[in-house]
Amino acid sequence: MSDYMFMLESRLSADQNRVLEQVQLAANAAGVNLFLTGGCVRDMLGGFRIRDLDFSVEGNAQKVAKLLEEQGAKTLYVDENRRSSEMVFAGGVTAQVAMSRKERYAKTGAKPQVTPAAIQEDLRGRDFTINAMALSLNRASRGLFLDPTNGLADMGHRELRSTHPYVFYDDPVRILRLVRLRVRMGFAIEERTRNQYDNARAANVETLIPPRLLLEELLRMAEEPSPPELLQALADERLLPLFSPALAGPKLNLPALSRLEKATRLVESANLDPSPRFGAFLHALTAKLTPKERTALFKGVEMPKAELELMRQLEPRTRKLELALRSPRVRKPSHVYQILADIPPSDLVFVLTNSTQRVVQERIRNYLTKYLPTMQEVPTADWALIEGQPGTPKHARSRQAFLAARLDVRPKPPEPEPEPAPSAPEVVVRGRGR
Repeated sequence: MSDYMFMLESRLSADQNRVLEQVQLAANAAGVNLFLTGGCVRDMLGGFRIRDLDFSVEGNAQKVAKLLEEQGAKTLYVDENRRSSEMVFAGGVTAQVAMSRKERYAKTGAKPQVTPAAIQEDLRGRDFTINAMALSLNRASRGLFLDPTNGLADMGHRELRSTHPYVFYDDPVRILRLVRLRVRMGFAIEERTRNQYDNARAANVETLIPPRLLLEELLRMAEEPSPPELLQALADERLLPLFSPALAGPKLNLPALSRLEKATRLVESANLDPSPRFGAFLHALTAKLTPKERTALFKGVEMPKAELELMRQLEPRTRKLELALRSPRVRKPSHVYQILADIPPSDLVFVLTNSTQRVVQERIRNYLTKYLPTMQEVPTADWALIEGQPGTPKHARSRQAFLAARLDVRPKPPEPEPEPAPSAPEVVVRGRGR
C-alpha cells in the first residue's frame, strides 16, 4: 500500500472506507479507470475533516452510478451535461461520481461544452491548484498521486492559486468558493490569483452565478466550521447581496450564527454528527429579515419546497422538545437521557442555539457532557439485559430502570479515615533519681 493510500484510509471513517471499496468494485465491474479527486484529496493532505468523496471516471461514469444504485445507493442530483451524479450511501456518506472531462465556455457563466478527457486534462481545467490533485484507485496504479498543477507545493505554502487566467470568468461561482476556502483553510490568496479575482469583480461576473449554484453555496456555508466568520468575510467582499440585499447591513445576524457555531461544537464534542444543519443555519441567517425579504431570498436561490418544509417543521418540533425538558416530571438524569437519546443531533443544535430557557440549556449540556458519555461506556452485553420488545410497556419500564441504575445513583461519599489513636503521654521524671 502506498503512503497516500495509507493516509487516506486512516483519515476516512469506517463508513467512508466501505463506500471507497464499493465504488472501486463498481468501477472494476464497469471496466473504467477510477480516481479520487478534488476536495477529498485536498482535505486529506491538509489534515482537514473529509466531508464528501469525489470520484472521477475515465469513461462512462453513469454506468458506475447505475451499478451503485443497484447496490442501494441513492442519487440526489444528476448533472446531465457534466455526466455527474451526487449520491448518498449507507451511513449517510455523500459522494460525487463524475466523468473525467474537459469544459469549454463560449461566454462567462454560460453552460459549458463538455467532452470526455483523460484525468490529467481534467485536473488542469479545475479551479485552484489545491483542488486539482488526484489519487489513482486502479489496480495497476493504486495509490499513484497525480498533481499536474503543483497543488501539493501550494498546500505547503498555504496558498490559493488558480490553475489558469480565466477561472472566474468561466465559472463565476468560483468567486464565492475562493472566499470560502480562504476562510476555512486560513490560506493566503496568491498575488496573480488576487488580480484575476479583482478583475472579475470589476466586470461584475458574480451577478451571472445561477440560482442553483447560489443554493449549493448556501448549503456548503451551513456545514463550514465557522459560519459567522465566513458570512463576515462575504459581507466584507460585498458578496452577500447576491443572496439578499437585506443581508448587507445590520440584519446580518452574526450573534445567532455565533451561537450556532458554539452549539455545533458542543454536540460534536460528544461524538455526534449534527449534519445536516442547513435548517438551523438558515433560521439564524434569516432571523432578522422580514417575511417579504425572507421569501425573496428563498425565491432567488430557487429553494426546493422540501427544504423549506423541513425548515418550517424544525421550530414547532423542537418547541415540543423544550416543553418535554421543562416538565416538572423531569427530575433525574435518567429522565433527561430518556428524552434526548433518540433526538437528531441537528435538533439539539437548533435548541441550544435558540432556546432562552436556562433549564433546557443546562439539561442538554449535562446530557452531552455527562449522561451520554456515561452510557457510551456501558458494555454492549449489558444493554441486552433490557427486557421486552422495543415499543412495549415492559421494555419501557425495563429501559428506565436500566438507565436509572447507571445515571441516578449517586456515588457514596468516601469513608472517613480513622483518626490515629492518641499516644501515651510522655512521663517526665524530675529530680536526682533520673
